[in-house]
Amino acid sequence: MSIYINSKFDSGNIEIIDANSNPIELAIRHDNQSDFYQWFHFTVTGAKGKNNLEISLTNASGAAFPEGWQYFQVVASYDKQEWFRVTTRYENGQLTFSHAAEHDLVWYSFFTPYSWERHQELIGWAQTYPSCTLTSLGNSLEGRSLSLLTIGDDAPQKRKIWLTARQHPGETMAEFAIEGLLQKLLDVNDSCSRALLESAVFYIIPNMNPDGSVLGHLRTNAAGVNLNREWLNASMAQSPEVFLTQQKMRETGVDLFIDCHGDEEIPYVFLVDNQGIPGYGPRLANLEANFKQQLLTSNPDYQTKYGYDIDEPGQADLSLASTYVGHTYNCLSFTLEMPFIDNFNRPDPIYGWSAQRSRDMGAALLPAMLAVIKELR
Repeated sequence: MSIYINSKFDSGNIEIIDANSNPIELAIRHDNQSDFYQWFHFTVTGAKGKNNLEISLTNASGAAFPEGWQYFQVVASYDKQEWFRVTTRYENGQLTFSHAAEHDLVWYSFFTPYSWERHQELIGWAQTYPSCTLTSLGNSLEGRSLSLLTIGDDAPQKRKIWLTARQHPGETMAEFAIEGLLQKLLDVNDSCSRALLESAVFYIIPNMNPDGSVLGHLRTNAAGVNLNREWLNASMAQSPEVFLTQQKMRETGVDLFIDCHGDEEIPYVFLVDNQGIPGYGPRLANLEANFKQQLLTSNPDYQTKYGYDIDEPGQADLSLASTYVGHTYNCLSFTLEMPFIDNFNRPDPIYGWSAQRSRDMGAALLPAMLAVIKELR
C-alpha cells in the first residue's frame, strides 16, 4: 500500500518535499506573513506494516524554538482521542521520528490538537449551565467569533476573574487547561467552585486566536501578528482579538488575570509573575506567594524552581497580556506556562505532558484562587 500524507484539515500543517524517500521528507509551513513556525499536524495513510518507516521534518532547525526539539517526542493517534509519544531524534538540523504503526491511518502532531469543532462543543456545553452566559465580543480577521463565557452573577462587590488561552494558537494545552477549569467550575457539587462563585464572577475566553488555530499557526493570527505583543497598541485592523478583549476588560474591571500558554523548551510547569511592572510592591508580592503556595498543594505538577528570568523592577514588557493587565488594573496577574515536552519532575514515557494533565492543571487553579479571593481588593 502506498503512503499518502495529508494536512488539508482544521489546524493541519505540513509541506511534502519527498514522500517516496526513506526517511520521508517533510517541512513545517510558516505562519502566514510570519517567520514563526513549529506547529505541525498531518496524517499518514498506509503506514501499517512499514516497520522501517521514518519521517523527517527537514526545516526543524529554523523553527521558532529549536532548543525545544532536544527532548521532544512527536505525539501520534489512531483515533484522535488517545495521543501517545513516538520515538523521535533531533540531529543535523532535522527532526526525525520512527513509528511501527498498528493501523493504516495515523495522525501526527506537535501536541494534542484542540480543533475548532471541539472549541465549539466546549462553549456549547458550557452555555447549558444556568450559571454560564455565552456572548461574542466580535469577530476575528477571518470572521470567526471571539467567544466569552461569563460564569456567575455579575455584581459590583464581586471579584472579577479573567482567564484567556491560545493567544498563541499552537499552544493547545492552554485550551485543555481551560476545559479542565470549566469542568470543575461548573460542577454544582464542587464546594471550591461554589465558594468561588459566591465571591467572584469569571470571564473566560477559551480561544483568543481562532484564525491561527484553524490555519495551523504556532504563534500568530491570520495577519501574522503575535497577539501577545499587541497589548500596548492593539487595533481592529491587525489584532481585533486583543482590541475586543481589552474593550470588555475596561467595562468589567479585573481583579485576577491568568493567561494560559505552553512553552516549547522548558520541561516544567511554571507561573510567570509580574515583579517587573511599575507599582509592584508588597501587596502583589504577598498575593503571588499565597497563590503559588496553594497551587503547589493543588497539583504537584506545578513547581517554582524552573521558569523565566525575573524582570528587573520597572523593566517588564507591557506589550504582553499578563504584564499589561497587571499594571493597568493593579491586580494579581500571571502567565501560566505548561510544557510541550513533559514535566521532568514527574515524567510520563508514554504520554509526556498531555491533554489530561493540562486539564488537571486548569482545575487546580481554582483552589489557588480561593486561597486569595478575599485579598484581591
